[in-house]
Amino acid sequence: MVETKTILVTGGTGLIGSAIQSVVKLEEKENEKWIFISSKDGNLCDYSATKKIFEKFKPTHVIHLAAMVGGLFHNISHNLDFLRKNLHMNDNVLQVSYELGVKKVVSCLSTCIFPDKTEYPIDETMVHNGPPHPSNFGYSYAKRMIDVMNKAYHEQHKCIFTSVIPCNVFGPHDNYNSESSHVIPGLIKKLFDVMEQNKDTFTVMGTGKPLRQFIYSLDLAKLFIWVLREYDEIDPIILSVDEEAEVSIKDLAEELVKAFNFQGNIVFDTSKADGQYKKTASNRKLRKYLPDFQFTPFPQAIKESVDWYKENHTTARN
Repeated sequence: MVETKTILVTGGTGLIGSAIQSVVKLEEKENEKWIFISSKDGNLCDYSATKKIFEKFKPTHVIHLAAMVGGLFHNISHNLDFLRKNLHMNDNVLQVSYELGVKKVVSCLSTCIFPDKTEYPIDETMVHNGPPHPSNFGYSYAKRMIDVMNKAYHEQHKCIFTSVIPCNVFGPHDNYNSESSHVIPGLIKKLFDVMEQNKDTFTVMGTGKPLRQFIYSLDLAKLFIWVLREYDEIDPIILSVDEEAEVSIKDLAEELVKAFNFQGNIVFDTSKADGQYKKTASNRKLRKYLPDFQFTPFPQAIKESVDWYKENHTTARN
């Protein structure tokens, strides 16, 4: 008999949640009921509110995406907020999942949780090898604790709680708020505004030299669904594009200029911080499971992301 799953996705209306919704619609399975919730459904930082949500929807499986997130400069000025809110949220989701008999929880981490001073490429065994970059230590330590809790719940209660570590995610339904956005949506909005105002200079903060691996949200959504259905290790798995797909912030800016068909100049404001120079991640473990997975080419994914924002900028998260 085929198991019936009720899958609750926290943070279900954000960047990754929206992408999962899109993928699920294309490949619906009769034995899967998907429920996508947002902060409007209740405050996951509050234990009682979290329990009410879980009692209402009775999930058998959970994808935990909800988090307090933000870009470099928002992290630098709010490390305590990132630490406390994410610790409360993650503790409540995992504890209530255990209490109510959820069969599997897949939580979302980030490559920024890895040690600042480390060897590259980073892999899943290196999460706790040293302090994270000081710019986002609050968020990083809170996310690291999910891995610690997953192992403790499994050791003490045999829970199948695991986590994934995506590289930098971008795509439709991103957060374009200039104070809290990540680099790609922040630059998409900035360049859109430059063109709307008929200006001829696109200013990018920093030197443009830092290197990043970017994964398109729709690709990540497919991998998340695979993890939910197929991946049963407690140890985390990195969900990242290949190492050779790494690009500089300068490369990114130039790709955005092409996607927008911007005819002006790019200027790098070198008085602003660059953040971590690189955090190259190995997807060797993922490739052992899925050697033939095809990632969307970066220029195509950027163009689709830009086109989505141009069509939806009035209702996007600005």
